[in-house]
Amino acid sequence: MKTGSLSMRLGLTVSLMGAGLVLLLATLAYLALTHELEKLARKGLESKMEQIQHSLSLGLDAQAIRARPHALLDLVIGHDNFYLTIVGTAPNNSVLLNIGAKPQAPLLTDFKPRETLGYLNWADSDGNQVLSASSLMRLASGERVRVLLSLDRRDDQALLSAYLRATLIALPLLLILIGMGAWWLVQRGLAPLKQFSQVAAKVTTQDLTHRLSVDNLPHELGELAQAFNVMLDRLDAGVQQLSQFSDDLAHELRAPLTNLMGKAQLTLSRQRPPEEYKAVLESSTEELERLGRIVSDMLFLAQVSHPAARASFTDVSLGQEAERVMELFALSAEDKHVTLSLRGDAWVTGDRLMIQRAISNLLSNAIRHTPEGSSILLLVETYEQSVSLSVGNPGRGIDANHLPHLFERFYRADSSRARAEGGTGLGLAIVKSIMHLHEGHAHVTSQPGRFTRFSLVFPLQTTEISCERGLAPDGYGSVDACAG
Repeated sequence: MKTGSLSMRLGLTVSLMGAGLVLLLATLAYLALTHELEKLARKGLESKMEQIQHSLSLGLDAQAIRARPHALLDLVIGHDNFYLTIVGTAPNNSVLLNIGAKPQAPLLTDFKPRETLGYLNWADSDGNQVLSASSLMRLASGERVRVLLSLDRRDDQALLSAYLRATLIALPLLLILIGMGAWWLVQRGLAPLKQFSQVAAKVTTQDLTHRLSVDNLPHELGELAQAFNVMLDRLDAGVQQLSQFSDDLAHELRAPLTNLMGKAQLTLSRQRPPEEYKAVLESSTEELERLGRIVSDMLFLAQVSHPAARASFTDVSLGQEAERVMELFALSAEDKHVTLSLRGDAWVTGDRLMIQRAISNLLSNAIRHTPEGSSILLLVETYEQSVSLSVGNPGRGIDANHLPHLFERFYRADSSRARAEGGTGLGLAIVKSIMHLHEGHAHVTSQPGRFTRFSLVFPLQTTEISCERGLAPDGYGSVDACAG
């Protein structure tokens, strides 16, 4: 089934609501008019009945009503829609006075007499609506008579009929006007959505610069446009990052591949002794190992970037994982006469192997850049809302202009030295991705010529660990002695 357009559905909905509202108002107006006419008719009958009561109390008796009904005639004559009948209450009493052509005899039996004023709605033989009022009234002689006064409401009927006819004539026109107005309003209200489709049609992977203008937009569409622009910003940043990463990866892979091809072509250009072939193979093996590390790091980055990686999160002791990593690098540190020390402990939620990978990347960099005979401090600190594991080492430090870019993929502060040491340029990028997966972050502080400190900052668990804080012996920072 084909879905109708949004403007058509909204227009029909508004039109139907408007039509329903008009019908409701017309019905309420008809009922109100009917009620007011009924109220006026009863009030008119009540006023006339009071005048009749006053006239009857001025010395009239049953004989006088027959003989001299002028006072009563003056009340009714001239009003073509009033009909008066006065009947005695004795069983043998007949009609004392009958003014008007409308027969009211049937009402004498159907409309029972009562002391208080009573009303009755009925229809005559022609179908005209009649409102009658009846009451027992006392004459000056003490005799009681029954007074029956009727009001022909054909004028009220004519007014109601005229209202209905006018309503039936005007209603289709009103509905047409409502439908046209609803269509115009919906088209005008949805006009800004065309901007969305226009911008969406222009967006491609080669051009993500188009944005929606949020000026003069309704509040709801303004929020949607803002969210749309933020989405485009993220897509643009992601595509730019992917493009930059592709360029960097191609550059990183091109150098070892060029070296391998050059060495192979040069070696095969002429006959060489076995020693030269062996040297070329050993050099090629080193380049292949570097390529293998780049591929391995790339696969690890892809794994860390997948949301499913959070499924293996458990409670992890940063102190225990740091100790395991320190044991792995003990020989490397011993070769450079570097002392490794750990202070503090805290628990976080995360993946144990990934946290080990992040710590080992930082520690390997620290050992690589620490002068011989120095010391490296791994420090775990607990703050109000976070837990930090930092790796600090003395050395020549890092210039301030490099600090914002250290966690970018393939970025090297000292490119030639890093390649000579076999680095892939992805170690700190892996650290950043691991911390992003753990809803934390990594940052670095450095004082050139003095020391450098890399920190892993995790969100604090709801279950806190009691810690005692003191000053580290080497002055790099405070120390937490924590008990889980």
